[in-house]
Amino acid sequence: MVHVQRHDAHRLPVAAAAARPSSTSDRGVPGARRPRRLGRSHRHVSIGTRERILAAALVCIEDDGLAATSIEDIARRAEVGRATVYRQFPGGREQVLSETITWEVGRFFAGLEAAIADAPDLASRLDLAFVAGNRALTDHALLHRLLRTEPEAVLTELAVATDLVLGLIVASLTDALDHEILAGRVRSDLDVPVAADHLGRLFLSYLGTPGDWDLADPDRRAELVTTRFLSGILAPMA
Repeated sequence: MVHVQRHDAHRLPVAAAAARPSSTSDRGVPGARRPRRLGRSHRHVSIGTRERILAAALVCIEDDGLAATSIEDIARRAEVGRATVYRQFPGGREQVLSETITWEVGRFFAGLEAAIADAPDLASRLDLAFVAGNRALTDHALLHRLLRTEPEAVLTELAVATDLVLGLIVASLTDALDHEILAGRVRSDLDVPVAADHLGRLFLSYLGTPGDWDLADPDRRAELVTTRFLSGILAPMA
């Protein structure tokens, strides 16, 4: 049985999403950079039409905010016609903005996956994911500005997008737990789907609201991972 450690989750949207019950289906860290203006790297990249529109929408949101961004602005920035935008996104402005947020959150998850790709075990994966995730949130100037200026709009969109990322994180943790069981580091009787869902939500909760846990301190991260994530699932010592 997985030990559940209660944890308040109320500041960043990733924490709020982690606190929601699951469906019956289915501050800085070492080397952290100054907040970056997201979207600029997409201005001169040769990508598909759909991604080009999403990248343009991200820049528009960065420059003008969610409420002020129009289809005309996005089309102009992407250097395509309005008709092209509507062909790619029949739902119009609402669909473009929603999918732009989802796309950006997906890039966040891809960054986590890249950061933990070479981790040898679950403890290392969680530690590296906290480093990469904390850096990404700290650097995300656009996210913090939107949370200050348009919190209701951005939280609504992020709730849906973060649920998708939670599903990806749970899938990744499921694979990791299966590997840990085979390696003898995790209890063989562990209910993997339940444990993966719990650990995924717990990860997003602490990432969004670390509380007294200093995610910049390697020792504190190690203690967090050991006491809050691994204590109920490790295999008994021989």
